Amino acid sequence: MAGKIGGDDDDVIGDINVTPFVDIVLVLLIIFMVTSTYIVRASIEVDLPKAASGGESVKSTLNVVLTKEGQVLLNGEASTPEKLADFVKAEKVKDKDLQAVIAADKGVEYGEVMKIIDIVKINGVKSFALNIEREVKAGGK
Repeated sequence: MAGKIGGDDDDVIGDINVTPFVDIVLVLLIIFMVTSTYIVRASIEVDLPKAASGGESVKSTLNVVLTKEGQVLLNGEASTPEKLADFVKAEKVKDKDLQAVIAADKGVEYGEVMKIIDIVKINGVKSFALNIEREVKAGGK
């Protein structure tokens, strides 16, 4: 109720009732929080290897994904090793602290992953990480 205690009923109510506004904002916040996990999730499903001792994630400007079918994806778009090399060279000129995250499906051969690592390192990226899916430690946290 928005009335005042002890006031005249003929007076105009000049106070703003903030409760409905707060309710709407909280509902929008909940909707945003629930949907943001789906927006952020990568659209390309890769079966990452599991490891319990993975390091912290790095700030990434370059994302390379190797699919089970042997396809190379650069920042979510289909690419080739040659295009990857050209892109890394061009980006390295723009950003001296360029970092890369390389994700490969479990089914990808080790040699193919090493080729991509070599391409990235030869073209100037000194800091890179291999993406993993964290595994829960037995009897630990």
